[in-house]
Amino acid sequence: MSGMAQGLFASLLTGTIVRTLGQQLLRLGDNAFFQFMVKAGDFACDPHVVGAAMAVGIGYAMQVPALVLFSLAAVGSAANVVGGAGGPLAVLVIAIIAAETGCLVSKKTKVDILVTPLVTILAGALLTVLTAKYIGIAAAAVGQFLVWSTKLHPFWMGMIVAMVAGMALTLPISSAAICAAFGLTGLAGGAALAGCCAQMVGFAVMSFRENRWGGIISQGLGTSMLQMPNIIRNPRIWIPPILSSLIAGPVATCIFKLEMNGAAVSSGMGTCGLVGQIGVITGWFEPSEAALAHGAAAMSPAAVDWIGLILVSFVLPAVLCWIFSLILRKTGWIREGDLKLE
Repeated sequence: MSGMAQGLFASLLTGTIVRTLGQQLLRLGDNAFFQFMVKAGDFACDPHVVGAAMAVGIGYAMQVPALVLFSLAAVGSAANVVGGAGGPLAVLVIAIIAAETGCLVSKKTKVDILVTPLVTILAGALLTVLTAKYIGIAAAAVGQFLVWSTKLHPFWMGMIVAMVAGMALTLPISSAAICAAFGLTGLAGGAALAGCCAQMVGFAVMSFRENRWGGIISQGLGTSMLQMPNIIRNPRIWIPPILSSLIAGPVATCIFKLEMNGAAVSSGMGTCGLVGQIGVITGWFEPSEAALAHGAAAMSPAAVDWIGLILVSFVLPAVLCWIFSLILRKTGWIREGDLKLE
């Protein structure tokens, strides 16, 4: 799933940022370079390109042989297009099976350069024809349910989505890939973003005395997954970020109505490279296809929108986690050195 998320980051996410930036700059005046930025973004956001990038990312993470890896580009492209709104999940399932099938014959014959790509592509194509559409429909239905239920019950669903997405971010799985697979946008995407920020910023702040500024950067702009070895040794250090996400989620959905209408993968990125915040901002001006399908529309952000984004992403997680961690340190549940990064 991390490989899939990296593929999304290197195609759809980067392309969306570049395209949106170019579109906004074009408002200042017609310029050939700004037009080029828009075209470059369009190329990177093409569903065929995105599917290929995800599949290659998955294959790379699986450490498959080179011919299998290259063949997965065609498999991922087909699966993402046929899978429609739930294409990322279809790519994840089909690319893994196609890769394993290709590995069965890789380097087993004297004509490996023909056999391995042939088997990998045919296996992926067959799975795409038989299952991609239905995997996509199922994934889209789950995403629509989460978006609908969060609109209907923003407080409770804000808590649940924020907590689950945040914990997925810290666990050795990919919250970004999960959000992308289900097309998590709107209020549900905003809740997921709040939960992920609570984990990243929370761990960065509460471990400052152990890790200083290096920890702020590596966890606040990198990933809270760095704390997993410490969580295994003392699971109670996870309590402050989880409690913070349970509070930040409803604040995002009920008070600031924070919506993630950029690329759905941004919902699960938190403050990693500030991708989550960039996703919210691009969604204001240029909603993604997934967001448009859920009823989103372009808007001009007001001051309260900017304030909400800053508070939910940075201020609230930092303050809440620091308070909760201070209480747990005083009770002895968190000891000196428990949050020290290796």
